[in-house]
Amino acid sequence: MNVTNVTAGAESFTCNAYLTEGDRTALVDAGAMDGVVDVVRDRVDDLDAVVLTHQHGDHVARVDAVLDAFDAPLYAFGDHPRRTHELEDGDQVLLGDEAFDVVHTPGHADDHVSLVSGSTLFSGDVVVHDDGAFDYGSFGRTDMAGQSRERLIDSIETLLARMPDGVEHMYAGHGDVFHGDVRDVVETALERAEKREPKYPDE
Repeated sequence: MNVTNVTAGAESFTCNAYLTEGDRTALVDAGAMDGVVDVVRDRVDDLDAVVLTHQHGDHVARVDAVLDAFDAPLYAFGDHPRRTHELEDGDQVLLGDEAFDVVHTPGHADDHVSLVSGSTLFSGDVVVHDDGAFDYGSFGRTDMAGQSRERLIDSIETLLARMPDGVEHMYAGHGDVFHGDVRDVVETALERAEKREPKYPDE
């Protein structure tokens, strides 16, 4: 499966939005970058699906533009006016050439889901490889309204329980792509989250 971060060149704040090419061409999150439609169109003619990990603005600001451009169905856990397919915990979605299990992982956002296959994890914001707070195993912020560190911890534990051994590709909503022992990265993030210290102590 070929995965491309189509918001990699963004100059404004956005999530990482990932184009998966294969049997089923899909976009995981739409991001907030002007011009994302052009980047996707440079690589593919059509999208078979847009799948949202959650609906924070940096993940969905350009979703209408993407849907209008490609007339693609929208898969989301939370309600959205353009949702065509409601995701539920335990569902499967085909991205590229792989079937991914949908794992509900709230805490950073109530509607947050992670997508995990036998080799690959799209973790959204629940766990990231690196960000401004930590390198090699960080977790989504939980200090804003509607967020919960306790629920996030539970979600990371659930993700670990349902993630197969051997997952070696991690595509997170922020930070760098990681290839290697994904379980170790997620376990490191869990250990940090369990300390219950502020992620950004100066804020």
